[in-house]
Amino acid sequence: MVDNQELRLRPPHNRLESRAVGWWTLQASLFALPLPLVFGVLWLTIAPARFVFGPLFLVALVPGLLYMGVMPIWRYRVHRWEVTDEAVYAASGWLWQRWRVVPLSRVQTVDMLRGPLQQLFKLSGITVTSASSAGAVKIKGLDHGTATELVQHLTRSTQAVPGDAT
Repeated sequence: MVDNQELRLRPPHNRLESRAVGWWTLQASLFALPLPLVFGVLWLTIAPARFVFGPLFLVALVPGLLYMGVMPIWRYRVHRWEVTDEAVYAASGWLWQRWRVVPLSRVQTVDMLRGPLQQLFKLSGITVTSASSAGAVKIKGLDHGTATELVQHLTRSTQAVPGDAT
């Protein structure tokens, strides 16, 4: 019989790099600021239409600033990861939060990705592909050195664990 303590699920332990907040804020600004900037330029350059573009500027700017201010911090509070001798754990999201557990015996591939903005913040992401229809587990916002060590560790660990993912 299995002890109930062993079955109790818990959230992953490790936080992402705090630099991920800056990365997410920059990503959010690239999404949230272009439209208010266009309305602001139109407001400045077309005097007869200011009564239209002023309110549109505010309607576009305020939600964008709220998104830029709230989303990165909220995501940082939610996102966690952990690798044990048995599994990879990842919690992600901000509005729709997801918690994934992948047994090492089910891991097929481990990949590392660094986009241009991640490189700017010295961050990386890893993708752990498993033999699951739910898709891969992605852990984004890791320090590049930590991600490199994690990929090496997972590669060694999955080779040592007999699995059914082949």
